[in-house]
Amino acid sequence: MSLKVQLTLPRRDFTIDVALEAPPGQVTSVFGPSGCGKTSLMRAIAGLESQATGQIQMGDEVWQDASRFRPAHQRDIGYVFQDASLFPHLNVYDNLQFGLKRQPKHKRRVSLEQAIELLALPPLLKRQIDKLSGGEKQRVAIARAIATSPAILLFDEPLAAVDIPHKQEILRYIQSLHRELDIPMLYVSHAIDEVARLSDNLLLLEKGQQLASGKTVDLLSELHLPFAHYEEAAAIVDTTVLGIDPQYSLNQLKFADTQISVSHGQLQPGDKVRLRIMARDVSLALIPPQQSSILNCVPAVIESMVDEGLAQKLVRLNAGGQVILSRITSKSADDLALKTGMPVFAQVKAVSLLL
Repeated sequence: MSLKVQLTLPRRDFTIDVALEAPPGQVTSVFGPSGCGKTSLMRAIAGLESQATGQIQMGDEVWQDASRFRPAHQRDIGYVFQDASLFPHLNVYDNLQFGLKRQPKHKRRVSLEQAIELLALPPLLKRQIDKLSGGEKQRVAIARAIATSPAILLFDEPLAAVDIPHKQEILRYIQSLHRELDIPMLYVSHAIDEVARLSDNLLLLEKGQQLASGKTVDLLSELHLPFAHYEEAAAIVDTTVLGIDPQYSLNQLKFADTQISVSHGQLQPGDKVRLRIMARDVSLALIPPQQSSILNCVPAVIESMVDEGLAQKLVRLNAGGQVILSRITSKSADDLALKTGMPVFAQVKAVSLLL
């Protein structure tokens, strides 16, 4: 079932006005700076904002429209907050049981055992909450939300208070949920690396207004949107593992009409792998480079270019249907006489796997 939302919600400094659809089995990220209305939007979807007007529909069930307003406890939602919000007087297992009691047995699609396994919680079940790390608390909070067998999961910046090592760990768990649970997930964040790694779809919010929405891989590389002009600007591409070069432990991935090599273990042929290619790590050449230490050289065509100040240009490339960004100096662009429609070779210096 898809979640369909069309909402208006007045805030003190602006009005939130959003239309979105969250398909089942996909992560839809809501991205924007602090104070842009992300959390208010999530609260409205959860039924916690009585001033919100419009329509919210989950599958065939209308949660809200001009004539009805289903309260929060009657909306089939699993909500994970920035703060894990666990009961300190209960141990981990009892916290999970408390969440399970919310859902009638005939509506339970996820067993408590499955939620525990998905978040790797067996070693923690008897632990008291004050004996958990921040990352462990968030894993318990996510499992508790899953145990209610919700129709949709809402994540409101769940990693904001988690340190980097635990953040990476929890991201892997959320990715596993992405694969295992065929329900929509809404993920609020102002961290672009989280959005790039997790989301299938993206909604960009600024002062309550919807600036853009669509596929994440498309929006992150659109030159008219702010993402492409961040210092950490990058293109996101989805690839498939073809095999491995055992001599050098290099995985060969299908990338557009060619292959790309990455050094990373534990990949198997047929695995689906998302790559992040930073614009600053892509240089351009007019002919295939000879005797270069850069392994990956991808034929591409220049789609468009924009100035970034006087010193730099940002180039959007089409590599067999996949988009790559390249940030180069204006002098290099002039020396190569680059222009739209020109075939070039993109030398990819480094590739990050978003696992």
